[in-house]
Amino acid sequence: MGHGDVGHGDVGHGDVGHQRPPAAALFDALGADYEKAFGRAPAHLSALEWLIERLPLAARTLDVGSGTGRPTAAALVAAGHSVLGLDVSPVMVELAARQVPEAEFRRGDVRELSFEAGSFDGVCVFFSLLQMTRAEQSTLTRRLALALRPGGHLVLATVPADVEDVEVVFLGRPVRATSFAEEDVVGMVEAAGLTVLSRHNATFTPDHPGAGPEPHLFLYCRRDEAGL
Repeated sequence: MGHGDVGHGDVGHGDVGHQRPPAAALFDALGADYEKAFGRAPAHLSALEWLIERLPLAARTLDVGSGTGRPTAAALVAAGHSVLGLDVSPVMVELAARQVPEAEFRRGDVRELSFEAGSFDGVCVFFSLLQMTRAEQSTLTRRLALALRPGGHLVLATVPADVEDVEVVFLGRPVRATSFAEEDVVGMVEAAGLTVLSRHNATFTPDHPGAGPEPHLFLYCRRDEAGL
């Protein structure tokens, strides 16, 4: 399954009054092992380069499911941009804040947050949807598109598969995952008001004992100037 800089994503409300998200427990447990397993994925680094080339100076960026802060937030900060990283895992947020102190990291569930329209120049969604339902993935993608300024760019990565709430083993731990087949991922992004400028398929084997090759899909997207 993957998670890029995480496989969850998020900010501010905490977990008060409802069950702690499964992704929080998973990534709390994985901690730095996640970065070791996924931090050097070539297609992920290429997607970051693509986004950075298209950002204005001192851009405001959002990293959904920011994990350990590496490579995404670290690369954005190094290129001179401000970063808000959101994650459900307090362990990941603590790691990220220590490793990339120039960025801002908050813990919370991105599904519960509101974003000001047009407030970000760039948005990263690296493997952060896979533990959400299909309806939640679609709704969140639409909200993230609205949070982009017209002309802004979004990069999204997922594991393309026609599966709903299936159990998979991720870095040695059982997790439940939901995704879409490739064309349906593209359809979800386009329905959110984004233009898919290009797509890239890659196979990546995490640096972890027993990990097998994973199919990864990267979508390079733009919010059209005309708005949504």
